[in-house]
Amino acid sequence: MVRRPVAWIVAIILFVEAFGIAALNWLLGIVVDNQKMSLAGLDPDTMSMSSKIGGLVFGAYFALCGVVAVLVAVRDRSPAGLGRILLISVAVVHALLGAFAWGLVGVPAFLMMVVVLALVVLLLMTYDRLDGTATMAPQDGPDGTDGTEGTGGGSPAVGNGGSPLTPPPTPSTP
Repeated sequence: MVRRPVAWIVAIILFVEAFGIAALNWLLGIVVDNQKMSLAGLDPDTMSMSSKIGGLVFGAYFALCGVVAVLVAVRDRSPAGLGRILLISVAVVHALLGAFAWGLVGVPAFLMMVVVLALVVLLLMTYDRLDGTATMAPQDGPDGTDGTEGTGGGSPAVGNGGSPLTPPPTPSTP
């Protein structure tokens, strides 16, 4: 059962982008090589090879981010560690590509980058930690207190169920 299809959508988009980036840079490398183009006296063979290698590296980066999105979809839980860093970095890359696309290519390319950016951010936010283990407050003791002695114990936000704006309960005297 697919509960949240956004991870699958992001994975498919990232795999298509990986193939597209690698193919585009490979094609540009072939064009530079066939026409013996040079930029500021650089060797055309070096430019051709660096374009091909750069396309493969950038395509592999997008493919790796796509693999992380597939793992998120299969496991149905938030990415952690390197996977989360990769997804955040691919979101930043799409933001930068969108900014460049606005000026160099036009509004449709910008909108496509913004849509992919929004999907990656949605993936990161949708699969946010639901179990709450990272932000749980200390548990109350068996008698309902937070385990501290004295006038009602501890900070108002932790342990007694209050908020930082409400004062701690006053102790009752027998």
